[in-house]
Amino acid sequence: MGNIQHANAKTTPRIRKEIQESEETISELASRLSLNPKTVTKWKKAGRTEDKKSGPTIPKSTVLTEQEEQIICEFRRVTKFSLDDVFIALMDEIPKMTRSSLHRCLQRHGLSRLPKEDATQKEKKKFKEYHIGYVHIDISEVHSEEGKAYMFVAIDRATKYTYVEIHTRMTQVIACAFLQNFITDVPFIIHTILTDNGAQFTYALLAKHLRPKNKMHPFDLVCEEHDIKHRLTKFRHPWTNGQVEIMNKVLKGHTIKLYHYETLEELKRHTMSFLLLYNYQKKLKALKFQTPYDTMIQIYQVNPEYFKLNPESKSLGLNT
Repeated sequence: MGNIQHANAKTTPRIRKEIQESEETISELASRLSLNPKTVTKWKKAGRTEDKKSGPTIPKSTVLTEQEEQIICEFRRVTKFSLDDVFIALMDEIPKMTRSSLHRCLQRHGLSRLPKEDATQKEKKKFKEYHIGYVHIDISEVHSEEGKAYMFVAIDRATKYTYVEIHTRMTQVIACAFLQNFITDVPFIIHTILTDNGAQFTYALLAKHLRPKNKMHPFDLVCEEHDIKHRLTKFRHPWTNGQVEIMNKVLKGHTIKLYHYETLEELKRHTMSFLLLYNYQKKLKALKFQTPYDTMIQIYQVNPEYFKLNPESKSLGLNT
């Protein structure tokens, strides 16, 4: 790659070197090379052939104190949050911090870029947009000292509002009870549910001779009762239910992958504490830096017909 010259440069490194090595006078060189004598004099005495770096030699001062910069850097190292997530998390603690000052701080300390976990990972595609009530449901395995358990997760695509239950078994009866509890919990009307092809949700993968004759799956019966459309992912394509798969990683990343639980009850309590933070306080970049609950309120104000009751009823009062 060639050298990048100053935008108004009249000379090249080769010409500058020629000027420095020539025994001609300044006026002779200026005439022969069609240069200003001052330019020839400058490069004759420069002792180099490259332009100096542009910009201030001393960096501008920052509004952040040394202690605040240490807090920012340590928070970035521990959480590995993106720039926007770090800004959202610390904006209340460090009010004078701007996004630009945060970026410059991370640059100064060599933390402006996080290493990619998988260089071969393809660029993420955006989920298709639906109005509130399109829900993804999945079951994932979790562990405590008491043994294996199963985390039932439901997340609304539009608001990212999440509902979780943890059980020691994953049966059709529990899956149906989970769905009934979720329907009762949310203030909006659920119009579509997307699940995988697990036996808890459908008979689709059972051989025809093994399916109950003239009998709908209990999960489909609950959906039909509440006028909900039940969709299934393509077999062996879990990424088609990516919304809840990502949420599973988030939940596990803040619970079982960070902490040790002696009992299943400890895991349940901590998961519920995280859900309260996530649904009511965590500002998400995907929601334009709003919380899932705030997004739900905004949708209700514009389209109340999508709701069966006012979502403000889910806000905890002073005496709750």
